[in-house]
Amino acid sequence: MKKILFIGKFNSLTEDTNAFLKQYFNVQISSENVDAVKGMLKMSGPDLVLISLVGLTTDFVSVYQELDFNYKQLPVITFGTDGETANFRKYYGSSQFEALRRPISNPELLYAICRRLKLDPEELEQQKKEISGQVRKHVLLVDDDPTLLRSLKTLLQEDYKVSIAVSGAQAMMILGKGMPDIIFLDYEMPVCDGRQTLQMIREMEETKNVPVVFLTGVADKEHVKAILDLKPAAYLLKPPVAATIIQMIEELT
Repeated sequence: MKKILFIGKFNSLTEDTNAFLKQYFNVQISSENVDAVKGMLKMSGPDLVLISLVGLTTDFVSVYQELDFNYKQLPVITFGTDGETANFRKYYGSSQFEALRRPISNPELLYAICRRLKLDPEELEQQKKEISGQVRKHVLLVDDDPTLLRSLKTLLQEDYKVSIAVSGAQAMMILGKGMPDIIFLDYEMPVCDGRQTLQMIREMEETKNVPVVFLTGVADKEHVKAILDLKPAAYLLKPPVAATIIQMIEELT
């Protein structure tokens, strides 16, 4: 994955641009301070430097000088208005520096970066999809209510790999085929309830450390104490809120 050093003031524009580019590149962010830039150039060894000119003054010329003097082979793309670019006009006579006019869309910026790095945007997009599929966290939902399972799966499947099971036995079959990163387990299931299923999960060497979050529809103190005595990673009352489930996934995995 190509490395980009993204220089600029921290604001909503740089945050949005960074979030977009991180899907395709290894992005390191640096403030506009020249000493910070020098340190990041040495440490990260980027393939390309991207500069947001928003809010930068003529003092920033020292960064241009550093790049021009010590990193002549390093491609530099900047984006800003005509006025923001004018402060550093003399450097754009060199093939090293390229100025893009703001406002610029993220896809347009991506295309410009690909052109400078001699990358195929379509191949990069395909690579992003493959990487995204590989790194998605695996969530196992276990509940005897199929309506609840379908609802939760619909809410989560865009960002996570989701498996569902309507019983403890079915959950164990799924665990035998691949390890989830987290399990949401109904406590009140018939035949093989949540307590028994949790016991089986913990008896398996491969799954004993997978965090298990109990789902329960009973909120009385005695029932909750019985759940907590089993030492799950957490418990949620039904019907669970999607935002709370996502928070649990991110905190426990």
